[in-house]
Amino acid sequence: MSQTEAPSTAATGGRLRWWTELPLIVVVYAAYSAGRLMVRGDEASAVDHGLAILRAEKALHLNLEHPLNRLFTAEAWIGVSADFWYASLHYLVTPGILIWLFRSRAVHFRAARTWLMTSTLIGLIGFTLVPTCPPRLLSPGHGFVDTMAQYSSWGWWGGQASAPRGLGGMTNQYAAMPSLHVGWAMWCGIMLWRHGRTPLVRAAGIAYPLITAFVVMGTANHYLFDALAGVAVMGLGFLVSRRVVRAADLARAHVRSAPVAGSARPGRTSPAPTSTAAASIVSGECQTSAGERIPRQRKVSAGPGGGPGARSSDAGGGTADWGLPCSSEAESLGKAR
Repeated sequence: MSQTEAPSTAATGGRLRWWTELPLIVVVYAAYSAGRLMVRGDEASAVDHGLAILRAEKALHLNLEHPLNRLFTAEAWIGVSADFWYASLHYLVTPGILIWLFRSRAVHFRAARTWLMTSTLIGLIGFTLVPTCPPRLLSPGHGFVDTMAQYSSWGWWGGQASAPRGLGGMTNQYAAMPSLHVGWAMWCGIMLWRHGRTPLVRAAGIAYPLITAFVVMGTANHYLFDALAGVAVMGLGFLVSRRVVRAADLARAHVRSAPVAGSARPGRTSPAPTSTAAASIVSGECQTSAGERIPRQRKVSAGPGGGPGARSSDAGGGTADWGLPCSSEAESLGKAR
């Protein structure tokens, strides 16, 4: 994971900007929500998938949903707390950790954000391929109670789903496989564990995904296999996100290296740089080299050694290099005296 979670902002195109990150996250979540509504699937196949999962869990003695659901139904304080947890925290904790990473752990933000969004889109593929009826929507003979419907008078959600009261028809109630509640909670837990600096924060990183897994089963919203599928989706999303980050870096580098309008065309060579002697500025009878600031520091000699082919010892290294008068000026000063 370290290869993905520690790219420098310099290597990724500079400082992160919230006005570019926020629209990106909003667009991806809007696409996920819209896609979730469009892939509802038919009720018959969703019920068949739900019953197949339940039978497989019973065959493997992994049916944790029934005892948890009975506990949440019998104990109102547990059931109501779990319903609030299920209906609210993924809207608060996940964005909160994204903001925390952006502000305090910016070097890890891009990889973490890409991992979360990639996994979310993979989960949408799961909803499309395997529409699944959650335990709470099975016939009463299967022994499940919808705790959110039972305790709907305690919260802001309605009896149909965890959506706000009256908006239950706006959700896809057969999007149970995989459980992204558990997947997102696992992502949050890993971020808290890896980047938290106190034992309390790291403990929260362990507790949050575990409690969420029990909540989604106890409220009869997901099966155990849904929760395990949510973990698997996050693992696959992590592997894919590494390729997504590399592809984005390559695309950005290609765009930056593309020739700009008005720049030199490929195949043309720029003129060779002139030598120091050729670049000398001639003013009057003295020439000033590229390193000299005061003109007339030394006089161009017309005699031997003063022509264009003069040696470096003839062109410099004498008194002219130290700002002293050149020979003609020295003679005139002597006559004046």
